[in-house]
Amino acid sequence: MPRFAFRIEYHGAPFCGWQRQSAQTSVQAAIEAALARLDPSHPTVSAAGRTDTGVHATGQVGHAELTRDWAPERLLEAVNHHLRPHPIAITACARVDEGFHARFSAIGRQYLFRLVSRRAPMVLERGLVWQVRQPLALKPMQEAAQALIGHHDFTTFRASLCQAASPVKTLDELTITEHPLAGGAEFRFTLRARSFLHNQVRSIVGTLERVGAGSWPPVRVAEALEARDRTACGPVSPPQGLYLTGVRYPNDPFSS
Repeated sequence: MPRFAFRIEYHGAPFCGWQRQSAQTSVQAAIEAALARLDPSHPTVSAAGRTDTGVHATGQVGHAELTRDWAPERLLEAVNHHLRPHPIAITACARVDEGFHARFSAIGRQYLFRLVSRRAPMVLERGLVWQVRQPLALKPMQEAAQALIGHHDFTTFRASLCQAASPVKTLDELTITEHPLAGGAEFRFTLRARSFLHNQVRSIVGTLERVGAGSWPPVRVAEALEARDRTACGPVSPPQGLYLTGVRYPNDPFSS
């Protein structure tokens, strides 16, 4: 059966997350329902990663097998038509060989977290950022972040219900930039790794926010990592500021 890869964008607020769940609306179920309108086999969609409730994506990748060998551009248009009115869009579609798997073929994933510091409420981007009212200092957060880059046991920064076989991961990038905003500033956290633990990104951002607010000295982040103890972690940030922005493969299925 022909296999197709999809690059997927979605606003996570209306969904219980990526994964299909009974009696709840998920991104996976919405896409599968759209595909079922086009293919009698009711295709299932496998994704590069399972995003949580409220988490967004601009570069999620999924794949599905269909009975008909569509032209990718026509399949993209047809799926998007049947996705309405869900806030989901297929932004790229490609025919791939049967050895491609959205999750198991991936060799890297990238997340963006958007944190806004200002007292005035967000209006245009409400639900798309995590807003705090207190000022944040960039340099202490950047200093503290250095301790997390590299190959570490991230037990402190994983959810208690995380199902990963090992807490050891290699964080290839953790950069923080500051961007002016009317009445405040936006801080953007970019994180890259082959794979992440459940709640790892949100745990890291929530901890670094405490450093930026002056509640934690930068060295405490390194101490928390070394403790390998979930109770040493700072608060877990809310999901609305988190975006899955990209998935990397040995050969980009959407490059041609």
